[in-house]
Amino acid sequence: MKKYFEIFINHPKLITWTMVLLTVFIASLALLPSLWPDTFTALHPVTVNTDPEDMLPEDNPVRVFHDRMKKEFDLYDMVVMGVVNKKDPNGVFNPESLKKIYEITKYAKTLKWPDKENPEKMEGIISVDVIAPSTVDNIEQAGPGTIKFEWLMPKPPETQAEALAIKRKAERIPFLNCTLFCHKGEGLAIYLPMTSKGMSYKIASKLKKKVAEFTGDEEYYITGLPIAEDTFGVEMFVQMVICAPLAMFAIFLLMLYFFKKLNLILSPLIIALVSVIGTMGLLVATGNTIHIMSSMIPIFIMPIAVLDAVHILSEFFDRYQETKDRKKTILNVLDTLFMPMLFTSLTTAVGFGSLALAPIPPVQVFGLFVAIGVSMAWVWTIAFIPAYIMLIPEKSLENFGFTTKTEAADKHSLMPRMLAATGRFTFNHAKLIIFVLGIIVAISGYGITLIKINDNPIKWFEPGHPIRVADKVLNKNLGGTYMAYLVFEPEKQMESPGKFVSGLKKQMEKTIKAMGLENTANAEKVFDKLYHKAKALAPLASSKIQLINQLEEFAGDQSFDAPDDEYAAWDEALRFLSIEKQKSQIFKNPEMLKYIASFQDFLTTIKSRNGEPLVGKSNTLADIVKTVYRELMGGKEEAFRIPGSSNAVAQTLIQFQNSHRPRDLWHFVTPDYRKTSMWLQLKSGDNMAMETVTSSVKQYLDTHPAPINLTHKWFGLTYINVVWQNIMVKGMISALIGSFISVLVMMIFLFRSVLWGILSMIPLTVTIGFIYGVIGLIGKNYDMPVAVLSSMSLGLSVDYAIHFLARSRKIRMKHGTWEKTVEHVFGEPARAITRNVLVIGIGFLPLLIAPLVPYQTVGIFISAILISAGVSTLVLLPAMITLFEKFLFKKKLS
Repeated sequence: MKKYFEIFINHPKLITWTMVLLTVFIASLALLPSLWPDTFTALHPVTVNTDPEDMLPEDNPVRVFHDRMKKEFDLYDMVVMGVVNKKDPNGVFNPESLKKIYEITKYAKTLKWPDKENPEKMEGIISVDVIAPSTVDNIEQAGPGTIKFEWLMPKPPETQAEALAIKRKAERIPFLNCTLFCHKGEGLAIYLPMTSKGMSYKIASKLKKKVAEFTGDEEYYITGLPIAEDTFGVEMFVQMVICAPLAMFAIFLLMLYFFKKLNLILSPLIIALVSVIGTMGLLVATGNTIHIMSSMIPIFIMPIAVLDAVHILSEFFDRYQETKDRKKTILNVLDTLFMPMLFTSLTTAVGFGSLALAPIPPVQVFGLFVAIGVSMAWVWTIAFIPAYIMLIPEKSLENFGFTTKTEAADKHSLMPRMLAATGRFTFNHAKLIIFVLGIIVAISGYGITLIKINDNPIKWFEPGHPIRVADKVLNKNLGGTYMAYLVFEPEKQMESPGKFVSGLKKQMEKTIKAMGLENTANAEKVFDKLYHKAKALAPLASSKIQLINQLEEFAGDQSFDAPDDEYAAWDEALRFLSIEKQKSQIFKNPEMLKYIASFQDFLTTIKSRNGEPLVGKSNTLADIVKTVYRELMGGKEEAFRIPGSSNAVAQTLIQFQNSHRPRDLWHFVTPDYRKTSMWLQLKSGDNMAMETVTSSVKQYLDTHPAPINLTHKWFGLTYINVVWQNIMVKGMISALIGSFISVLVMMIFLFRSVLWGILSMIPLTVTIGFIYGVIGLIGKNYDMPVAVLSSMSLGLSVDYAIHFLARSRKIRMKHGTWEKTVEHVFGEPARAITRNVLVIGIGFLPLLIAPLVPYQTVGIFISAILISAGVSTLVLLPAMITLFEKFLFKKKLS
């Protein structure tokens, strides 16, 4: 490679301009279509997508089912706005508070905008499905056997008595009680369904401006998974702009402390900047969206991008005064460090590139582009750092590096003294170190068993963030703000029209006997005519229900025109068809609805590990039927039950369809009454909470079979989060194992020894085990950022091992024994590793000031990984070399 190094050194301006022009070109590919979309139509503009739903591939069965059920039941994602009044003894149920709630609801319904792609179509709030006191029905008896539907709050109440009357009415309606408000009525929620989750931040911003106009004792909160996800998407860019430069500034100050030359230490920062711009530019230019994962790419690339540069500068710093010749020194440095840097970059790229095998698209993109960024950083480090050094005026390097004076002083400074002491300690107490290692491994192993796989987009924000506060307050005052949906349908599919007709003749004969129609005039004639009509219509019908509907229409027409002696027979034929249809419409069956109602009672018994109820409320078709039936039967509470016949159930549903919101029925059941959805309101959005509910439900359904065998499936954002998290964990483990094996093979190839290859993997293994052990011991959830950090653990841990072992082997060849080698290894090589650990480990702590928890997690764990990797490299490896020297150095190393 020397001829290439000489090109970099002899043509520094060419290298610099090449790097600058390529970076500008890539950046322009990303920025131009966003700034001038009409001009650069062939290029991809910057697009942002923070939807965790897209963690799953579009063809994932769970996601496909989720999308299909949302359409089938006409359901939308919602923003939840809460209004709380803690000062009024009646909570929000006072004239002033309800007036504001009325105004907010009225305003929210106007939040609509023309769709960008289709201006004729409106996007925003779906007014007809808003759930608020002024948009839902009160159901009351209107007279014997009749009921009336009226708006719960057609206008704001003028007196306290009117306000309390609204509360009393809402308490009698299961759908509203603990959904709209709960308990004392301190708080009340407005549910705002949207055409798209991506509208939630815009809607929330408008609502905040509106409530800012109000005065009084009310407190206003906005929460829900959609708003959390969308808000994170907005705030992550703010944090990227603030925290990334802060981290780089910290790195800059640390390098200035170590190397003392301002103009020289700019070069690693330039490498980091160029690598980030190039990587993110390529990501956008290739049509990839900036997702939650890809937003963190700059944070991961920056520490890795400066690693090799710091090694070069550290080595250059220690050697320059030997020759005072820039060219000669940098050539010697590159000759020494090229192979270790090549392999450290390759192993890091492999570590992240392995994530491309994970079955989650955003994780694949993240892994692939971090690998590209690492590779880009290595290329520019090898090419640009030597060129940059040659561009620095030689005069400015007069006092640079270790002079005799500074070296003597340095030996008495803290770092060299500590490193020298560490070297002696590892040689003299190698067995003690291995014993302590065993203890650490045992504790780490125990900690790993305590790891909890859990995530919750709400917890991506700090506890004091308005979204977290709103989540806590509203889940305390309401049944729950996290929606999950459970779909039931019969295990046995509805028979086809052809099969129905094939058994129809026999069924008619049974019916005539069972109903005592043998003496009914023309009964056999009428049923025979109906049978032949069914045979004619069956080939054209798409389902049994459609066929029966067509037969009912035919029988109705025949009954209308029938002679007197056939009228009664046609009337019986219509009754027969109604019974046959109800056999297929299983969710008109009273026994099935009673089963659902008892299942709802069970849901309230599901509790978390600390005994807190997880399901605060559920809403089903059974609630609608019981509510309407109670009012039809006089309004007394003892009538709040499922009626005894399918016909009676059908009557309640017909009555409900006379309400102001008849389409609400189809949120809970399909028109053929063969599929029903249950709404569950969870008080926690944690994956662990959802998993507890799903496992408890499965156990209940297995031990309490329905009158008709049912299948059940989940959908909804809360459930989607569980699915992709579980897939991610399995994918990360597979990727980690795969990359571990790949890196081991590379290490064996690099050192041309299986034993040395295994030795190089020890710091990596210890670091990963230690970090995850700590995660388990401190109770930190294994979430998305933590899962991805395993790749960084792998890459960075093996980096230091490669540098340490490569330099150790080379120095031992010169000194003959490890005892004589230790002192020299813990000189310049150990200083370079320590500088790297401190520069990057401390440099990324500024991420802790970010209000977004994933950024804090990355900041603290990057530091922990670097420190753990550095310590394990500088302590474990020399101790093991001390113990196994005769095996490691059997023959002359080359």
